[in-house]
Amino acid sequence: MTKRDNPLYGLIGLSREDAAAAVGVSPTLFDEMVEDGRMPKPKRINSRKVWSRRAVEQAFDALGGPDEDDDRDRPTRVFA
Repeated sequence: MTKRDNPLYGLIGLSREDAAAAVGVSPTLFDEMVEDGRMPKPKRINSRKVWSRRAVEQAFDALGGPDEDDDRDRPTRVFA
């Protein structure tokens, strides 16, 4: 998939559902992450809540835990 095939490409403001999808979690877990400070709080535009894509990306980068390239989170292969 190219960047332009991604429906979030180019957006700077994300809905709750889109922000959750951007980090790969459910909207419910995203709400928990906002509440405990792992994800940013939204901006208010009239009555609508909108998350800054850049702020969500920065918060995601700051999350602890192994990265994709870290072999520690991969299961060990056992050969018989």
